[in-house]
Amino acid sequence: MINVERKNSFQLRISRRLKEETSHNLDIYLFVPGDLGLSTQLISEEAFYHAAIQVSRTYYSDEYHLPLVQSRLASRNQLGSDSYRLSLSLYAYQYVGAMERNTQAMLTSAREIRRSEDKHQVDQESVHWLRDQLQQTSDLSESILRRLRRHPPRDERLTKYFTNIDNYLSWFTEQQLLALVAHMPRGGEFTPIRHRFVAICQREEAYRREQEYNAERVMADPTRMSNKMRLLRRLIEYPITLKQRPQELGGGEQKAVKALATAVVMAFVSFGVLRLRDTLGDITSLFVIAMAVLYAMREVFKDDLRNTLWRWLRRGRPKWRRQYVDPNRNVSVGHQLEWFDYKRYSSLDPEIQRLRRRTVAQREEVVLHYRSRSRMSPTRFLSGYEHTQESLTLDISMLTRLMSKGKYDIYRLKEGQAVRESVERRHLFNLVIRETGSEDQPYLARWKVVVSRSGIVDVEKVGESGTVKAND
Repeated sequence: MINVERKNSFQLRISRRLKEETSHNLDIYLFVPGDLGLSTQLISEEAFYHAAIQVSRTYYSDEYHLPLVQSRLASRNQLGSDSYRLSLSLYAYQYVGAMERNTQAMLTSAREIRRSEDKHQVDQESVHWLRDQLQQTSDLSESILRRLRRHPPRDERLTKYFTNIDNYLSWFTEQQLLALVAHMPRGGEFTPIRHRFVAICQREEAYRREQEYNAERVMADPTRMSNKMRLLRRLIEYPITLKQRPQELGGGEQKAVKALATAVVMAFVSFGVLRLRDTLGDITSLFVIAMAVLYAMREVFKDDLRNTLWRWLRRGRPKWRRQYVDPNRNVSVGHQLEWFDYKRYSSLDPEIQRLRRRTVAQREEVVLHYRSRSRMSPTRFLSGYEHTQESLTLDISMLTRLMSKGKYDIYRLKEGQAVRESVERRHLFNLVIRETGSEDQPYLARWKVVVSRSGIVDVEKVGESGTVKAND
């Protein structure tokens, strides 16, 4: 299963959980509106790949309590400090990821309810769903933090790991709950939940003060506090995130193609010089002019021949390679081959064309295609962790720069009067993803991504495995 969500104003986060199979394939197609004028002359394939695509992989466990159990064993000196740090970091990381996704979904629902309240068209089913989710969130967050703090380590070598993670999870939980409080609907039925959230946040702040996790000057400065927590999160992610060794493929082949093109062109130039010498005899003005023409033709055709040979040789072959290395033992656990290029709609697979359902309005779309093929070695994973979670970040800020600036005026009737409103122009991107290897059957789905110059406005899933909504 693949999850696509808005990470921030200009970034999409595409995440998937990979089973223990050794081979996985992923294809991502981004359909860019033709009126943006995107082409390889504006943004080259290599420039877009390096600036807009980031991939990371972390260990993942289906048994949510396993990391915490292992950390308790380590705290009792039954496992080493490295195992303790890894297990506790994985427990915290999976809690943080689940909390972020859950909070984002509730914030979206809360904003929709508040907008409907202004129009006096509240959907009671959405209200009940949000209320239940808020109650479950408070129960789960309290329960998870309580389990974490039930068995603190006694060994000083382990205390620093526990302190960093406990400090960050306390602050992170408080921030997520406060965001929900700030955007919670104004209805009276949400008042008890709001009070409960506030009480939890106050309790967590008091807990951090009691444990003396942060200095007073840090707590008094929101910027310093945020920077410290960002550092703590990186420390949590480090032991469970696989290190990468990127490599650009075809370096030796490119040198060989350059040498071959130069040799071929120089052979023709040398042959031409000999023919000129036989025809014109001694060196004259005409001979010098002819030589200049030959060398000019050499410079023109050498580059064209080199580029043609290079495209022919690399067509369909991977351009980059990532080597994944376990950060704790520094051993290779797998590798990934990657492709990225601009494609024409007619060259896409029939199943991709059917899911896209292209019409006349989209005939000028530019298709950006990213493909990866990974092969992992589960036998080299750490004991107990046979799964990984991949997170791919797609940054579209380079595409938003192609959008026109400014806003437009529209008019509508309000209480019998013509009212002018300023709106921002938006563009519709289509994202089609196909995955094979992680599930028993290939997975294929499509998302609509609404984008303005100021960032991503909305992400909506509209099709899956060939079934598309009627309102496409």
